[in-house]
Amino acid sequence: MKYSTAHLRSHQFSALEPGPRLIITGAVHGSEQCGTRGIERVLAEMERGDLSIVRGHLTLLPVTNPLAYIKGERNGERNLNRNLRPSAAPRDNEDRVANALCPLLAQHEVLLDLHSFRAPGQPFAMIGPANNSGMLEPVHQAHLEQALALRLGPRRIVEGWLSTYAQGVKERLARTTGSVRANLLSTDPSYGVGTTEYMRSTGGYAITLECGQHADPHAPDVAYHAIRNTLAFLGLTDEPSPPAHNDIEFLRLAQVIDRYHPEDTFNRAWSSFDAVAEGELIARRHDGTEVRAPRAGYIMFPDANATPGNEWFYLAQPSDRKITEA
Repeated sequence: MKYSTAHLRSHQFSALEPGPRLIITGAVHGSEQCGTRGIERVLAEMERGDLSIVRGHLTLLPVTNPLAYIKGERNGERNLNRNLRPSAAPRDNEDRVANALCPLLAQHEVLLDLHSFRAPGQPFAMIGPANNSGMLEPVHQAHLEQALALRLGPRRIVEGWLSTYAQGVKERLARTTGSVRANLLSTDPSYGVGTTEYMRSTGGYAITLECGQHADPHAPDVAYHAIRNTLAFLGLTDEPSPPAHNDIEFLRLAQVIDRYHPEDTFNRAWSSFDAVAEGELIARRHDGTEVRAPRAGYIMFPDANATPGNEWFYLAQPSDRKITEA
């Protein structure tokens, strides 16, 4: 299927019986195409009459960032999944996409956002924080996110994205000066806001599903089965609701480490969820400074090609939050 950079192509299905309003997005990052393939598979089933939406409203957005998708790269002109918000004076492709995407998200109650990652690793779901009324990311439907995450398929769940990123922004600001700081979008605390965070800001709930490595041939299947499980669990289809997994590994992002220089290098090829011991060597800066794990935990989102001044890898630890069904 061909996609145009002039518009977003969505597919909407409104049942005659009431139910939740669900939106499913793929290719927020253009190099992450497993979600697109999974959505297209579901669309083909609907076209054949093998699948029907019997309650609620479903919007499928196979390609959320057409420019990035056509380029086959993560970004069109910048990262769409950072600093996502409407703009009265759009300056780039992602601003223009956001002006179409944000109102569309706000029309729904639930978001399933399908992604993949660069380094090898197993699929996992990312959810928001526990219910809270704080300034950073107030949430009031955490129990609904948890219940859905337990049924998507993958047995790993991760929390703590925005709070960890916000702490990283503080550290980035501390080492960034004057005129340089003014030109860095990544020093804005709201830079950590992407699709799921924006959805929560409108009163909805949302899950990011990382379906596997970009090139993993199984990643589109992970996306497809997560879509079908979501439709069944929310009651949009008449299929039996999938059972909740009871063997979940629940982790919390604890720290983000930025790459400072093009010659900062990992000491080996890391994958998401690789375990690290306290004090273990992870990388070296260009000046020879060692980067070691401050405590035992796990590597997350290692990116050997990260742009200097942006996130290089994350560290995660077991979460002490109890994850339960709704």
